Amino acid sequence: MKPFLIPGICFITGPHPQLALADQAKLVLKAGIKWVQLRDKECTRERLYCRAHRLRTLLDKYGAALTINDYPDIALAVDADSVHLGQDDFPLPDAKKIMGGKIIGVSTHSLEEAEAAEKDGADYIGFGPIFETKTKDAGKPKGIAQLKELRKHISIPTVAIGGIRAENLKDIFKAGADAVAVSGAILEGDVFENAKRFMEELGRIKK
Repeated sequence: MKPFLIPGICFITGPHPQLALADQAKLVLKAGIKWVQLRDKECTRERLYCRAHRLRTLLDKYGAALTINDYPDIALAVDADSVHLGQDDFPLPDAKKIMGGKIIGVSTHSLEEAEAAEKDGADYIGFGPIFETKTKDAGKPKGIAQLKELRKHISIPTVAIGGIRAENLKDIFKAGADAVAVSGAILEGDVFENAKRFMEELGRIKK
């Protein structure tokens, strides 16, 4: 497993009134984050490919990892490090056939989904939402207790997502998460300072 997953912070791009996706990425990279996931549910596949290509070039300058949300073909085309699939996206077994050994993550919202993803060969799972979130409608918050229980049954890396903030990082990693995925808490306000705070807190936890 590539080291960017364990432990780490994945920044997920999202809508912003002033910052394009590449500008968002540049700020979090300068703050020290080494893993960016491109998520854009609104644009066409052609535009998504162009954005992914620009991000790949940018992330290479920082030695950072790129994950593409939903589309294995775009991930392959831009030589992304991984693709992340939702429950209703490209089937995991078929994605494994075409990804050439690249990392595949799967979003899960229950122990059953997590066990199925592990059985089907996912390299890591996203699990959540852990807390209340406005970024994405992914159901009722699972809480720290469910994350801790899930880790008793799942051996592959687990990325906690949903309502993640710097002040709850310690509890999340203590519950067994290998990494966290963050969007809203970084995009709301000063993106650079928010990302920097996450990295500072992660540094304290690692010690």
